[in-house]
Amino acid sequence: MLDEVTTAIATGAAGNVIAYMLNGRVDALRTRVAGMFRHGTPQERTTVLRGLDEDARALKREEVSKADLTQRWINLLASYLAQHPEARSDIEAFSSLHTANRIINIGSQNNVGSGLFIGGDNHGDISLRGEA
Repeated sequence: MLDEVTTAIATGAAGNVIAYMLNGRVDALRTRVAGMFRHGTPQERTTVLRGLDEDARALKREEVSKADLTQRWINLLASYLAQHPEARSDIEAFSSLHTANRIINIGSQNNVGSGLFIGGDNHGDISLRGEA
């Protein structure tokens, strides 16, 4: 059984793993997870990264709940910490990150007529067509 501090570190890191997935930041997450699992074998890293991709797809398709996936990552991180206590500082650093809980939606908006149109974050070029 792990001590309370180690369990808290694994829980915080697992929560951040899920937050990254929900924010669509899986590429950045892969880099972070590879760094956390750098003390393991290449096979361990490959297995964890493959699982990460599968979990991200399952979460996006709503095939798994956030709670179940969080518990899976808590168990995975706690097990890894038990085998590789030297990884604690890497996992603790990731655990203490403040990830944004904001989900990014990418879409298209078309407005017709006159007036001020604001719909959340707007990025990119604006084309104005007027009547001559």
